[in-house]
Amino acid sequence: MDANDKLVSDAFQAFMRECPKDAQAWMNAVRDLAAASALDEKTGTLAYLAVLAALRLESGVPFHVAHARKAGASREEVISAILIGLPAAGNAVIQVLTAALRAYDQS
Repeated sequence: MDANDKLVSDAFQAFMRECPKDAQAWMNAVRDLAAASALDEKTGTLAYLAVLAALRLESGVPFHVAHARKAGASREEVISAILIGLPAAGNAVIQVLTAALRAYDQS
């Protein structure tokens, strides 16, 4: 991930720029967790989007939607990933839908 990537939130860019050792440790953990996952890349990115939506972490959505699209996720799969938490998390997940669709259409 490039710190200047337009899809990366300002907060995460600041984290990477101002705390490089911590950011590297975080990125190593993320990489290692992804490698340990039994999920394929597309399924993992869609599951991650579902978690972001349930937690209302909209700032991470553009980056992870672009990642899901590159992994082969369709627009409909992204929508389903965002909405899958609707029964458990309630309509809070809908707040992320607009950011996800905008990111998908722009990536």
